[in-house]
Amino acid sequence: MALLVSVEEAEFTYIRDKINATDGNLSVHLKKLEEHKYISVEKKFVERKPMSLYKITSEGRKAFEEYIRMLENIIKR
Repeated sequence: MALLVSVEEAEFTYIRDKINATDGNLSVHLKKLEEHKYISVEKKFVERKPMSLYKITSEGRKAFEEYIRMLENIIKR
């Protein structure tokens, strides 16, 4: 989520490489975020190769900001 907050959109491979995750592990996490409407995915072909582009939704951004506020409150204690 933090990565998607900082970029407009990101390819699956870009996310995978940035967070050093396996394909299987990342796909499970992205699917969960998509199910909760925190991210959206656009699947298309580029030069005959499949590409998945992920974007954070407004609901996802709100949830992430709330999560950050909760962490800040914990730290301030």
